[in-house]
Amino acid sequence: MASKTTKAGKKDDKTAKSAKDENIRIIKKYPNRRLYDTATSQYITLSDVREIIRLGTPFKVVDTNTEEDITRNILIQIITEQENSEHTVFTTDMLMKMIRFYDGSTRNMFSDYMDRNLQIFSEQHKNWQEQVGQFMGAHPMSAFTKMTQQNLEFWKEMQDNFFKTKGFPYRVPETDENTDQ
Repeated sequence: MASKTTKAGKKDDKTAKSAKDENIRIIKKYPNRRLYDTATSQYITLSDVREIIRLGTPFKVVDTNTEEDITRNILIQIITEQENSEHTVFTTDMLMKMIRFYDGSTRNMFSDYMDRNLQIFSEQHKNWQEQVGQFMGAHPMSAFTKMTQQNLEFWKEMQDNFFKTKGFPYRVPETDENTDQ
């Protein structure tokens, strides 16, 4: 990442160093409001940033004029975009309650509470995904095939037990000859 010359004529490579040291993906926001991903060397959209977030890739958005970290602003834009779609998370009532906490003396407590609860929720969600992944295996249909086989085995065992209670020593095995009649 190239260093930038400031108005005072000094080289400013603070952003480059911090990104390199922390292995954070840098996205630059230009005055024309376009976002540029330095990792892929191409312009991206807010949807692309959302995908970067979904994948768990650490990143930072930097204003090219001021070198200011504007990641929060971009995250708020993404939330706003999501909340204006069909797939909202927050109700109007929830948003109003959250806004009320900005002015109160409990702002920090509310922020800590939300942070802890989102962390717990994220951990539970991750555990749930791992359990579903183990259950489903490599192929989603394999789990259903396995369940179907287990159900058939259970059904056959239940039939065998039924026949035994009615005095039949064993069930007649199914063969092609028996099913044709």
